Amino acid sequence: MKFPQEYTLSQIAELIGCKFVGNADFKVLGMNEIHVVEPGDIVFVDHPKYYDKALNSAATIVLINMEVDCPQGKALLVSDDPFRDFNKLTDYFKPFKASNATVSLSAKIGKNTVIQPNSFIGHNVTIGDNCVIHSNVSIYDDTVVGDHVTIHAGTVLGANAFYYKKRSEGYDRLKSGGRVVIEDHVDIGAACTIDRGVTADTKICEGTKIDNQVQIGHDTVIGKKCLIASQVGVAGCVVVEDEVTIWGQVGITSGITIGTKAVISAKAGVSKSLEGHKSYFGIPADDFRSKYKELASIKKIPEIIESLKKLSKNT
Repeated sequence: MKFPQEYTLSQIAELIGCKFVGNADFKVLGMNEIHVVEPGDIVFVDHPKYYDKALNSAATIVLINMEVDCPQGKALLVSDDPFRDFNKLTDYFKPFKASNATVSLSAKIGKNTVIQPNSFIGHNVTIGDNCVIHSNVSIYDDTVVGDHVTIHAGTVLGANAFYYKKRSEGYDRLKSGGRVVIEDHVDIGAACTIDRGVTADTKICEGTKIDNQVQIGHDTVIGKKCLIASQVGVAGCVVVEDEVTIWGQVGITSGITIGTKAVISAKAGVSKSLEGHKSYFGIPADDFRSKYKELASIKKIPEIIESLKKLSKNT
């Protein structure tokens, strides 16, 4: 998330009520999660296990819960609760704004686009030309939809990221200030849910086709010309490269990459990154050749057991 204007380190520290380490006039341009940070961004870290990763990331401002040696060219915001204060910044720069209109006055709707009854279009939404938005679709604030896009009934674009911190009193949600971006010539089936990024974009790239009842998590990027069948669940921060085919009821864990033109068969469970130009199935998913060898070996187990029994009797 980029801020609407340049801020200084001292101004941000004052907003969240914390100490800072560095030049008071140090430039602050935005805030992001660690996998998408750029120079000028704030990243937060609240566990020593991840200090080095945050301090050595592209972010130049680290919101941290302990004063540590500050790398050259960077600054610290020292807070007793970085998670809480990251949420404060999201509330300040991207506060929730209630709407009293079915289509927000700040929404921009392109030429020849049809919006069927009972759909909701939030603040600052942009929808391109020649789109069809069927009934009971909800498109939350800041979503961008390209040209020639079809979205079927009951789909929700821009719900909160499923991202929580466990505390003694229960779970504390990391607030979402990112967007959903749908590029040109994308089709989205009925009753799909595509969550917004925490601070960046969840993106569906040009020409991808998504079946009914598909869930796509926060900050995930689905490449060009992908096919995703019904009841697939994709967790947050996944990269699906171009022309990937994912069949029904596949589950994909967070933070991995699926390579170009990979094919994942139905009901597979994907727990690690997969190379492109291969076909996969099973739980955990593996390429067809390895999986068939594994299945062949399993089928031989009864035969091996019988052979061992006979050997035991003979000895």
